This record gives sequence, structure tokens and C-alpha cells, in this order.
Amino acid sequence: MSGRGFGLDRLLKLFERKERTFDRYVDALPSHQNAIDAIPGWSTAFPEACAVKAGIVPTYYDSRIFWAVECFGALEGREVLELGPLEAGHTYMLENAGAVVDAVEANQLAFMRCLVAKEILRLQKARFWLGDFVKWLEQTDKSYDLIVASGVLYHQHDPLRLLELIAQRASAVFIWTHVVSDAMPLSDPRRSVMAKEPEILSFHGVDVRAYPRSYVKAQANPAFCGGMRDDHRWLDRDDLLAALRALGFDDIRTNHDDPDHFFGPAISIFARKSS
Repeated sequence: MSGRGFGLDRLLKLFERKERTFDRYVDALPSHQNAIDAIPGWSTAFPEACAVKAGIVPTYYDSRIFWAVECFGALEGREVLELGPLEAGHTYMLENAGAVVDAVEANQLAFMRCLVAKEILRLQKARFWLGDFVKWLEQTDKSYDLIVASGVLYHQHDPLRLLELIAQRASAVFIWTHVVSDAMPLSDPRRSVMAKEPEILSFHGVDVRAYPRSYVKAQANPAFCGGMRDDHRWLDRDDLLAALRALGFDDIRTNHDDPDHFFGPAISIFARKSS
């Protein structure tokens, strides 16, 4: 190849790169919808008053969070840690209830969607942090009045470690999670992506059944909102409640028991230490 030809090839590649760069600009009238459209993978919706289109799940008006707030009591001025805010719908509800929120999200796209949502929803008392909330819990000196762990426990490689850290940082926790129960026997198609036999883990004097599970390449979707590795564990329903009791949570309430959920049995848990 001649030097001239090589130079032309390089010039064309540089031109193509510049063209891609210019594609990143938005020449439309500035709007919140532009910000939503700039980031792929939206799962959740915004309140109608925002006049934008994103996903379809109305997490800004979620009965599970209403119930968690009802169980906890007044949130005005209380410090709340939200694990995995996804797209800030629950953050919006917590702030509207009066809480000051730290929201920790590991997924980069979800974190960016949270920042867009923060602007659209005009959140004033919530801060979003990009990174691993397990490391946050391990290294922060801060204690919280309430930790909200909705949709995150079953994505953990070590869910018991997360429960242990939660117990060290807060006296109350709300959990919504998938679990393994008699409602999902081995013959159930929902069991096909998890180990047939559980790992038996000794935890604060309690034997806990944990079932390794795979995402089956779902992480290739931009809307993926799972954990950081394809090696996560679902806990047995009864063993999860026993583990919480072993950690000192003596006021435990359950709701939204959904044995027929598409992915597997699910449940809401509010747990508090009375002393």
C-alpha cells in the first residue's frame, strides 16, 4: 500500500469518527424528553404531570413503598439509604414522604437515568452515588434510620452478607425480593435457571438455603437491571425471615406475597429492631 493510500484511509477514518461525534449533539428544542431519549433502556414511567415518555412501570406510585412508609412511620427529616434506585421512582416517593436520601446505584446506565429523573422530578433531598452499595455499607461511618432494598437482595452473589451489613447500618429495613418457596417446586419452569439443590449456609446460628441462579444472558439488554455478576443467589423464604430474626430484627411484617410472579415467588418484608 502506498503512503498516499494509507494517509487517505486514515483521513477517512478520522472523518467517520468526527461524524459519529457530531451525532452526539441534539439540535432539537431543549426538553426533558431529549434527556430521556439520550439514554437507552428505560423501564419506569414518570408522573403524568411531567409530560414525558420513558418506560411503563409506575414506580413513582408503588404500593410497596407506601406500605414501607406506613410501617416505619413519619419519615420527615429521617436519613434513608436506598440500594439500587434504578430510575429514581422510589426515591421520588421517599423524598415526598420527607426523607433525606442517599441512593447508591452500580449500573452506569441506571445511574445516568437517575440523574435525568432527578432533574425532571426536581428532587432536592436525594443524592445519587455511582458504585457498589456493599462497599458503601462496609466503609461508611453513617447510620441510617431506614434502608430500602427493593429488588436487590436476589441479585446478590452473597445476599447474607448484604443482610448483615444492613443490620449494622440501620435499625429498620424494607425489602422486596424474590424467594424460593413451596410455590415453586422443581417441576416449575421458573426453577430451570437455578440450581436444583441449595447451598446450605450457616448464618448466625441459622442454616439458610441459598439457590445459585443465572441471568441466561439477559444482561445483554440495555434495560438489564440485575447484579454485577452472573452468579447470584435466591434465599428460601422461611430461611430469609429466620436470618433477619437472627440479626436482631424482632418486629417483622410481610406483605405483597406473590407466589405466582413471572420470575418466581416474591414478597415484601419490613423488619425493625425494637432496641
